[in-house]
Amino acid sequence: MGTDVGGTFTDLVVLQDARPPRLFKSPTTPHDRSEGVLNALGLAAASYEMDLEAFCAAIVYFAHGTTAATNALIERKGAPTALLTTCGFTDTMLIQRSMTSWVGMGSATGHYSRRRNPDQIVPRSRIAGITERIDAAGAEIVALDAEGVRATLRRLRAEGVQALAVSFLWSFVNGEHESAVARIVEEEWPEVYLTLSHQVAPVIGEYERSATTVVNSYLGPVIRDYVAGLEGRLRSTGFTGDFSIMDSGGGVMRARDAARRSASMLTSGPAGGVLASTALASRLGHPNVITSDMGGTSFDVGLIINGEPLVERISEVGDLHLALPRIKVTAIGAGGGSIAAVDESGVLVVGPESAGSVPGPACYGRGGGRPTVTDADVVLGIIDPARFLGGRMPLDRSLAEKAIREHVAGPLGFTVEEAAAGIRRVADNQMADLLRKVTVEQGHDPRDFVVYAYGGAGPTHAYAYTEAAGISTLVVPPTSTVHSAYGTVTSDRYRAVQTTEVHRTPPGAADPAAHLDAARIGAAFDDLARRCRADLDDDPRARLARIAYLKFRRQSHELPLPVPDGEITTETLRGLVSEFRAAYERIYGAGTALMAAGVEIHTLRVEGRVSVTDVREGRYPGADDADAALIGERPVHFPETGRVPTRVYRGEGLGAGASVQGPAILEFAGTTVVIGPSQSLTVDRHSNLVIDCKGEA
Repeated sequence: MGTDVGGTFTDLVVLQDARPPRLFKSPTTPHDRSEGVLNALGLAAASYEMDLEAFCAAIVYFAHGTTAATNALIERKGAPTALLTTCGFTDTMLIQRSMTSWVGMGSATGHYSRRRNPDQIVPRSRIAGITERIDAAGAEIVALDAEGVRATLRRLRAEGVQALAVSFLWSFVNGEHESAVARIVEEEWPEVYLTLSHQVAPVIGEYERSATTVVNSYLGPVIRDYVAGLEGRLRSTGFTGDFSIMDSGGGVMRARDAARRSASMLTSGPAGGVLASTALASRLGHPNVITSDMGGTSFDVGLIINGEPLVERISEVGDLHLALPRIKVTAIGAGGGSIAAVDESGVLVVGPESAGSVPGPACYGRGGGRPTVTDADVVLGIIDPARFLGGRMPLDRSLAEKAIREHVAGPLGFTVEEAAAGIRRVADNQMADLLRKVTVEQGHDPRDFVVYAYGGAGPTHAYAYTEAAGISTLVVPPTSTVHSAYGTVTSDRYRAVQTTEVHRTPPGAADPAAHLDAARIGAAFDDLARRCRADLDDDPRARLARIAYLKFRRQSHELPLPVPDGEITTETLRGLVSEFRAAYERIYGAGTALMAAGVEIHTLRVEGRVSVTDVREGRYPGADDADAALIGERPVHFPETGRVPTRVYRGEGLGAGASVQGPAILEFAGTTVVIGPSQSLTVDRHSNLVIDCKGEA
C-alpha cells in the first residue's frame, strides 16, 4: 500500500502480486490528514468487497508520503524551539547567507526593496551562547561550561520550550562538546526533543548546519505526533504490517526513524513521483526526463539526467537553507485549484493562491466562489462534470461559469469561454516556462528531454505545456493519477551519510589528482560506508553508492560526481577530476573550466539502498482497438481550433497497442488525459500512454 497526502487529494495505490495496481483518490482533510488516509483506505476496502478492518489486517507493507513537514515549516507551526550555539555566533541564524533570492536578485523576491528576512523559527531570546570552543583541527581550545549549560536548560524549560537544537562551531570535526550537552540534557530535561548538528548535518557551513539542526528540532515533535497518530489509527483498524515514510533524499525510512529525522521529510511527497519516474525511465530507455506533477495546489518539476534524479546538496525550504541533500523538485503555485483573478493593472493572473480541498474550486459546490483552473477546464468541456473522480464527485458547471463571469470575464470584457481559455493558457504557459527554466539552469536543452506527466491535473494539461516548451514526447504512466503514492510503495529503503573532508590541489598543477590524498579519501569513504550499513541494520542486500562534491578553488557551488566502487587510487581521482571538468563545461559551456585555479573536494557522501518489496505487477486490462473504449463525442475548446467535436474514450479500456488521433479525451477514474488536435497517442506494452506532441525543433 502506498499513500501520498497532497494539498487537495489524498492518493492511494494497492499492489498485489501478479495483478495490476489499483488506484484511489479521496479529498484531503486539512483538519486531520490521517482521516483522509482512512477515507482512501475505505474506498480501497470497498473495491475489494471487504470491511475496513479486514482490509487493513491484510496489508503487509504501508508506505506514506506527506507534506506535513513542509506545511508545518512554511506555516511556522512547529514546536517552540531553542538553539544552543558557541558564544560569539548567536546571530548566525539571523545573518543567514547572502543567496541571490536573499538579496533580492531571485525571481521569488523581485526588486531588492521588496526583500524581507524570513520569519525566524527561533526568536533571538531563545538563542543561547555557550562557552566552549573546538578549533578547525578538532582540538579543544575552550572547555565546555557544563554549569552554564545546566543553567540555560533550566531557563529555557521554564519558558515553555519543547525542542532543543545544539550547533557548535566545528562540531562536524569533533562532536564531543555536543555529545556532552546531550548527556546533561538527559539528566536535566530528558523529555525535550533534542537534535545535535554533528549527527544530523556533519558538514562545513555553520549557517546551513545550524539551520538544518534547528529545523529538525522545530519539526520533530510535530512529525512525531503526526506519524504516531496515523500509525495509531492504522493499528486500531487491524494493520499489523511494516510502516515506512518517504525520505525526500531518495527512498523510504522506517516510521520510527521519521521523528528523529523530521527534516528529511521536507518534499516527502514529490520525491516519490520522481523516484517512480526514475524506475520507469530505466524501463523505457529514457536517459533524460522532466517529471511534472500537477495536483490541486502546485506544479512540481524534477529532472532525471543520465538515468539519475537530480539531487541538491543545499536545499531551500521556507526561506531557510538546509545542509540536507534531497531530490531537487521545483514548484510553482499552478494546480487545478489555483485561483484566477484580474490584478490592479487589468492583467489576468493564475495562482499562486489555491482554493485547496476546502472549499475547493467553485464547481465543487462547497462554498468556493472564486474561479480556478479546474473551473476553466469544466467550462471548456475538457472535464466532464458528471464523470469527475469516476462519477463519485459530480461537479457543477453553472457554478464554474458564474465564478469566471464575475471575477474574470466581466472585468476583462470577455465571454465566459474566452476567459476560461485565457485562464488555461496562462496556467499552461507558466508551467512550460518552468520546464524550460529547470533544464536550462542545469545546462541542458529541454528539447532533449521526454516529459512524464502525472498528478490529478497533470495529464489534463501536459499536452499543452509539453508542446509549448518545444518537447516532442510526452508519457503518461498508468499510475499517473497516484504516481507519487506509487513511488512511496515501490521505493527502496534509503539512508545517506556524509562528511566534510577538505582536499585542495595547488593552482597551476598539471596533474591535480596527484596532489589529492587517495588513502585519506578512501578511509573516509570506508567510514561512511560502515555508518550507512549500520543505519540499514547491516542488511546484506544493501547497495552502496559513493559521491564526491567537487568545485574549483574559491568557488561556492559544487558538482556531485559518482565515485566508482573499489579502492580509491590516484588513477581513480584522475578520472574523477576529468569527469568534473567535462560536467562543468556541459553546464557552463566549452572552455569555462579553469583547471589552473585548482580543484577542491569538500564533501564526501555514501548512499545506501535496500529493496523493500518485490511485487510483480500484472498486466493492465484493455483492448488494442481504441474504438472498443469509445464513449462518444462532445465539443471541447482548444486554443488553436476553438470549440471542436472531440472523441471521448474510457481510459481504462485502452490496452497495449491501441492508438488515438487527436483531438481526443481519455477519461480515467482519477484524471482526464487530453490529446491536442495535431497530436497522436499510442499505448506501449507497459500500458504507458505515449503522446507525440510534435514539439518544434
